[in-house]
Amino acid sequence: MALPKHYKLIACEIMFREICYCAAKSRNIVDIQFMPKGLHDLGETKMKAELQSVIGQVDTTKYDAILLGYGLCNNGIRGLHAGLTMVIPRAHDCITLLVGSKEKYIDYFEKNPGTFFKSPGWVERDVSPNDSEQSVTSQLGMNKTYQEYLEKYGEENARYLMEALGDWLKNYKKLTYIDTQIGDFSEYKELTRSQAKEKGWEYEELAGNVNILARLLNGEWDDRDFLVLPPHKQIQAVYDREEIIKYE
Repeated sequence: MALPKHYKLIACEIMFREICYCAAKSRNIVDIQFMPKGLHDLGETKMKAELQSVIGQVDTTKYDAILLGYGLCNNGIRGLHAGLTMVIPRAHDCITLLVGSKEKYIDYFEKNPGTFFKSPGWVERDVSPNDSEQSVTSQLGMNKTYQEYLEKYGEENARYLMEALGDWLKNYKKLTYIDTQIGDFSEYKELTRSQAKEKGWEYEELAGNVNILARLLNGEWDDRDFLVLPPHKQIQAVYDREEIIKYE
């Protein structure tokens, strides 16, 4: 039997429980670095810069590969590169990694437009992107109240701004809790159900699956679900629901 590989995993903290579970079961040695949830709220340029900085600090002599626990995430990983082989799931965002396949996510998304997702990690680390002054919503002024606009711009402008910006959640009508079946968190389901009721949204539970994360850590990288990026090549986005990412 081959010796275990040594991987460096850089991942979003939203999947903390699921990734730790998969790492505990993997034969490989996986050193994990979790990044804060709000990273994707900073926008493509800042998210990429944060991740590239962390990737650049990885000791390439110590590991067999760098694993990235992210989807494309609004192009937040586009252009990333490393001096070592890097492996990335073919996923639009972390929902794919939580439900187990891009096909299942696309099918659900198309049948349920206007859906906002929660999972154990989303509940436990549910910090508003507006809490960060660097977030897109903060920079656009979408985190301001009517009173703040009133004091700064006057009544007429305040009304216009509130109408123009609106509620960023206005296009949502359903709250779906992804049960990744890592532990029993029935209280999270009830909390999510209550939040849906308060907003007047539908509530649904969706069975999750950690198989993509497990295969990522186990070194089972088929081309259908993973991009194996050679050293010094850059991740490129593909506007194709199957391929999603590639390199030249």
